[in-house]
Amino acid sequence: MNLARSRAMAGARLLGVVALSVALLGATVIFGATIGETQIPFHTVAATITNHLFGAGYPVDTIDAGIVWNYRLARAVVAAACGAALAVSGVVLQSLLRNALADPYLLGISAGASSGAVSVAILGLGGGLLTLSAGALCGALLAFSLVALLAVLAGRGPTAIILAGIAGSQLFNALTSFVVTKSASADEARGIMFWLLGNLSGVRWPDAWMAMPIVGLGLAVCLLHARSLDAFAFGTDAAAALGVPVRRVQATLIAITALMTAVMVSIVGSIGFVGLVIPHAAKLIVGVRHVVLLPAAALVGAVFLIGADVVSRTIIAGQVLPIGVITALVGAPAFALILVHRPSGAGGTAR
Repeated sequence: MNLARSRAMAGARLLGVVALSVALLGATVIFGATIGETQIPFHTVAATITNHLFGAGYPVDTIDAGIVWNYRLARAVVAAACGAALAVSGVVLQSLLRNALADPYLLGISAGASSGAVSVAILGLGGGLLTLSAGALCGALLAFSLVALLAVLAGRGPTAIILAGIAGSQLFNALTSFVVTKSASADEARGIMFWLLGNLSGVRWPDAWMAMPIVGLGLAVCLLHARSLDAFAFGTDAAAALGVPVRRVQATLIAITALMTAVMVSIVGSIGFVGLVIPHAAKLIVGVRHVVLLPAAALVGAVFLIGADVVSRTIIAGQVLPIGVITALVGAPAFALILVHRPSGAGGTAR
């Protein structure tokens, strides 16, 4: 009886947490839609959403409704999807590699995805979102393969993979710059360079419809492997002894991480430090069990990137900063703290 009651209470708590999380995310999205160069009241945003979703017919100014639905809400949804995808990717990479500093940006995955997307666009191989995403995915997988090979050749210590990732990032950033300089016009080059720093200015609902299913798929796949990720905390040998098919799990999770990163890069460009900082913040809130950590990181990442987007649009009147600038201002000091406080000689979770 006590066991049944405990399970019921645990289920009720879980439902409560899920409901609270969904409410928090929805409130954050609406908050992001109210703020901008033109302030739009909360009730106007709420009425616009209700009209579009349920055909309520509330009277709303046409211009305000267009700004809210076509621009700000689409932007907030894409920011949420991107933040969730990068945060989940960071959790997975840190667990698989047992390295507190691992994330798609530092491991060169984002740089490879950027190179792939830019090459596809500039070389005339296609300009659609699916084509850009395919190019970004190829670049991301190639970059991680080269980084992993270099890390193996240099040694299997936790520092090797990070140093290899930094080298890979520089290589693919240089390749991207070369392709842009060689093949793009001056106007195209300026636009691409701004996009590479993370740019949500041009996103619309088609981008959101592309991003949201990928995040949902990625989170679902990672949750299916939550127990395996818990086992990786003890090392690959221990995970194998516990019955985890190590190679298959590694290949599956690296592929889904590369897919999420590639799609987000093809939509908004390269955004650094989200996959590094957010997993550690989520661990402080919910602990290290991946069945809870993964959705928590997705939520925190979504809220964080919506907030970063709001700051990027409002910190300088009349101008929009690349969102990657804001995440770097937060992420760089956090990176230093994680580097200083992680266990000596280990790649594990920061203390």
